[in-house]
Amino acid sequence: MIQFDHVGLAFSGHPLFEDACFTLQKGERCGLVGRNGSGKSTLFRLIDGEMEADEGTISIPKNYRIGYLQQHIKFTQKALIQEAALGLPEEDIYKAERILFGLGFTEEDLEKAPGDFSGGYQLRLNLTKVLVSEPNCLLLDEPTNYLDILSIRWLQTFLSKWQGEFILISHDREFMDNVTTHTMGIHREKLRKIKGSTIDFFQQILMEEELHEKSRIKSEKKKAHLQSFVDRFGASASKAALAQSKQKMIEREPVLEKLNAMSELSFAFQEAPFPGKKMVDAKHLHFSYTDEPLIEDFSLEIEKGERIAIIGKNGRGKSTLLRLLGGDLTPRKGEIEFSDNTRIGYFGQTHVDRLDGKHMIEEELALANPYLNYTEIKGIAGAMMFSGTLSAKKISVLSGGERSRVLLGKIVAKPCNLLLLDEPTHHLDIESIEALIDALEDFGGSVVIVTHSELILRRLVLDKIVLCEEAQQTVFLGNYDEFLEKIGWDEKKKPAPKAPQPNVRKERAEEVAKRAALIKPIEKQIQDCEQKIIALEEEQKKSFGATSPEVVKAQGIRQKQIEELETQLYELYELLEKKKKEFE
Repeated sequence: MIQFDHVGLAFSGHPLFEDACFTLQKGERCGLVGRNGSGKSTLFRLIDGEMEADEGTISIPKNYRIGYLQQHIKFTQKALIQEAALGLPEEDIYKAERILFGLGFTEEDLEKAPGDFSGGYQLRLNLTKVLVSEPNCLLLDEPTNYLDILSIRWLQTFLSKWQGEFILISHDREFMDNVTTHTMGIHREKLRKIKGSTIDFFQQILMEEELHEKSRIKSEKKKAHLQSFVDRFGASASKAALAQSKQKMIEREPVLEKLNAMSELSFAFQEAPFPGKKMVDAKHLHFSYTDEPLIEDFSLEIEKGERIAIIGKNGRGKSTLLRLLGGDLTPRKGEIEFSDNTRIGYFGQTHVDRLDGKHMIEEELALANPYLNYTEIKGIAGAMMFSGTLSAKKISVLSGGERSRVLLGKIVAKPCNLLLLDEPTHHLDIESIEALIDALEDFGGSVVIVTHSELILRRLVLDKIVLCEEAQQTVFLGNYDEFLEKIGWDEKKKPAPKAPQPNVRKERAEEVAKRAALIKPIEKQIQDCEQKIIALEEEQKKSFGATSPEVVKAQGIRQKQIEELETQLYELYELLEKKKKEFE
């Protein structure tokens, strides 16, 4: 059991949350929601003891163990079993083996390098490192980031069977609602917890704020009426006593502050006219980063108004295919024909990093469409939650989520009839994701999206699905539920190969040596990149809340470095996957 009693925390005088009270009871599974920057990860650090509250008490029973699964995955050992058993005495290594086998690893996997596994199995290894301490409660901070659908489904099954408590931070609302019993949120610097889903939580917030505003207006009207009597008859000798009574009634009336308007992402994509039917015709596309084909003889037609999703495991070419359609890459063979009336709005994972850090938000929006006047630019900035003076902020100081909103704003600024979207929800909070889905549902043009969110796959009512498998892409005609019914996901891990016989050991050893020579340099670059990101983020935490121009400027520079390193890391992981396939 975890209990917060009137806990408060502030940075540089700005309250993150005040008078926070909640209890996590035995067996409860709690989703934690809140805007980006509201303090969700900070709350985890308070529970884990990494930080101390400014006021109030945090009570955790003696011998109650917390297992903290953080966002960043970092490995230091050469073998899987060594990594999983970190901190365990030698006689207890069997505990790590038992958990690894329970999570789908085989005995042959134990001596493999942690970096040799897919993102989903790296998550399982990280989870093993948490579970060996036999925790009573799990703290899960965005565990689905960068996982494919199969890995997310596995994690959902695991959490559904978890016998202890957990608190989960996730931008995937459907995933959260499927595994939790309660929802807790940070809203207006206050913490509240209810039994039920995220929908129940947000509905209650809305009802309470509507009731507050009605009560405030009623109270203000009553005060105004009483005050008019006091002003009129206060000087009258015959009614002085009555006026004094009215004055006391005014003083007793509760003071209800008008709630500040919460910024909401609220926008609509501008649709460019398209008089024809066929927008894009991709014929016999071939592409590879190495000698091994990634996309081979793939064809796709995109027609007006279609909704198309590109799905599949990580490393199977989903983003590459979208980059080919968007013109970021050129196919080795084949051709892509666009109708003269096709107007593309493209949200690519690397496009966020192409925003000019020296520009203000409004300058970057203006570049998207030179025909917009200043009032129209300010309107788009406001719709992207950069109202007033916020639109004058430099790109260099923006967070990942803020930059994603700027990129969406640039797409909104210019009419289009074909949207190409590569994981557009990665840095958005739940409220912003809902606004994006609403805008996509209302858009009359065509949409091609790469996503691991089954909520989005169902909400968009798809016409086609491109399934990316190893060196093969196939087109399925139908929506996501029909895909699951007729094809579905192969969620079983392939059986481990039998141990090599003595007469092939030498040949296998030579193959392993070749593989190491090719793979190890890339793994070293990945490790260096991850360490740099972690170091920069630690520096950002230390300077959080500072207001001096020098520190703010340094924060902006570091944020830019983090974004560039994350892009580099993504590209290195893609390259690593391709290289590994050469030896499968």
